[in-house]
Amino acid sequence: MTTSPLQYHVELDDPRAHRFAVTLTVPDADDGLCVSLPVWIPGSYLVREFARHLSALQAEQDGQPVPVEQLDKARWRVRSGRPGPLTLRWRVYAFDRSVRAAFLDGERGFFNGTSLLLRVEGQETRPHTLSLGPLPEGWEVATALKPRPGAVHHFEAADYDELVDHPVELGTFWRGRFEAGGVPHEFAVTGAWPGFDGERLLADAQAICAAQIAFWGGSPCERYVFLLNAVDDGYGGLEHRASTALICGRKDLPRKGQAGAPSEGYATLLGLISHEYFHTWNVKRLKPAEFARLDYRQENYTRLLWFFEGFTSYYDDLFLVRAGLIDEARYLQLLGKAINGVLATPGRKVQSLADASFDAWVKYYRQDENTPNATVSYYTKGSLVALALDLSLRRAGGTLDAVMHDLWQRGGGGPIGEADILDAVRRAGGADGAAIAEQLVQWVHGTDDLPLVALLAAAGVQAKAEPQTGLAAALGLKLSEGPVTGIQVRQVLAGGAGEAAGIGAGDELLGADGWRLRRLDEAQQWRLDGQPLRLLLARDQRLHEVGVTPAAAPAQFSLATVAAPADDPAAALRRAWLGR
Repeated sequence: MTTSPLQYHVELDDPRAHRFAVTLTVPDADDGLCVSLPVWIPGSYLVREFARHLSALQAEQDGQPVPVEQLDKARWRVRSGRPGPLTLRWRVYAFDRSVRAAFLDGERGFFNGTSLLLRVEGQETRPHTLSLGPLPEGWEVATALKPRPGAVHHFEAADYDELVDHPVELGTFWRGRFEAGGVPHEFAVTGAWPGFDGERLLADAQAICAAQIAFWGGSPCERYVFLLNAVDDGYGGLEHRASTALICGRKDLPRKGQAGAPSEGYATLLGLISHEYFHTWNVKRLKPAEFARLDYRQENYTRLLWFFEGFTSYYDDLFLVRAGLIDEARYLQLLGKAINGVLATPGRKVQSLADASFDAWVKYYRQDENTPNATVSYYTKGSLVALALDLSLRRAGGTLDAVMHDLWQRGGGGPIGEADILDAVRRAGGADGAAIAEQLVQWVHGTDDLPLVALLAAAGVQAKAEPQTGLAAALGLKLSEGPVTGIQVRQVLAGGAGEAAGIGAGDELLGADGWRLRRLDEAQQWRLDGQPLRLLLARDQRLHEVGVTPAAAPAQFSLATVAAPADDPAAALRRAWLGR
């Protein structure tokens, strides 16, 4: 097959209508050539049906129209009648502000290739090029795609997978650069307020990247790009092979003149940066065997997201403390929040982590009022499994760090399965390795709670149980409360007093014991411990009264280090674990 590249050109067709125009030139098309648009984007496990935004697909050969036949929701056949050069044109509506799709208006453009660029079936492995423009005056381009020599806004990729694994940011934005591990890194920040402290962001990100590159023993990238979109309210990220697309609330960006420990919002942003950067190794290269060859037409199932997302979630905040960006107390606070989040999820007793990974396509990304009762987060509980495994290995003279290094080196940064992970655990655990690996199997495929209190105690960390306050916790309810909206029931937790009383998601709580309520805890003013309540609620415009007796609210844990001499074994284990 010829090595002539497939050539894509993306224009801003009409920013006011949020519409891109795309042209594809196939130098040597065969009659009956098929093209398709991905239905999902790697890293976000949901069929998103990107083709619903594609329109006006046309084809021509030698300046003459060629028939295009739609075969299914995201696939078309071009009936040219003979082989030769072929040009296709189409438009894409782009008004998704997330990191997963495409967006365009008069101030900014952004796209992932999976949302815009049709795949020529059977020709995915040949070279691809991408050109952009013309662009409005003052607009720039930020992407990790390799620039084509001697051309402006012209890029090249070895194949389709590489082409669509590099998001593109367009517009006017703040840019900053640093080097970590000998690799140039770049930030493009859109939407920041005046007074944004870009230099602090660069310094803190550099500390994270340098620590992770040292951890893995080098970077697989020649260059890395962070694309950060600051908005009024938002949070999220999506990993790519040499870049990441991020979104955050602009209030969470660092401000000039604000020295000292990062604010809660900024620490959360640093954790997100750490998480997505860790994916450069763990999921983009070291990946589930099922992802060795991606199928863009349908779901790609794996039972290993607890490792690739959960273990990454364990390391994201851990690298903040190892890099000196947060202290030990702040890290333990974040750890306690994760523990309490899992314990507040009845679904942890229903669904295993392996099943949660497999069901991500229909459960994690399609959450509803029953989600906490039916499923468990492979991110959060997966991170706690990583914690339990790390502390177990350290008691046996090994580390989870050694497991990650082993997997990277033995697999060459390629596809792995659960058996490979267990083998690495056995090697790291020495004499206790087989038992620890078996315990890991139980944690991942079972639904029992993790022995974190004992494991943390062995690292000199006390997990203190404290009762929750508030009637919502005592009733097993998740509420939305406000003086205008009233008290809305969002979720009813399985096994709670609210469920037993027949309270349902969507109910509005109006009053208790004959008194109007604007917030549920107002009933605490007269209610005695153990005393039942008569709740007045509205459901589908009808009023109902139910009796309910609040139960003891589930306990929450707070974590703190235990004072001990420097030579105390638990203190030494904790210092080695946290890298302090």
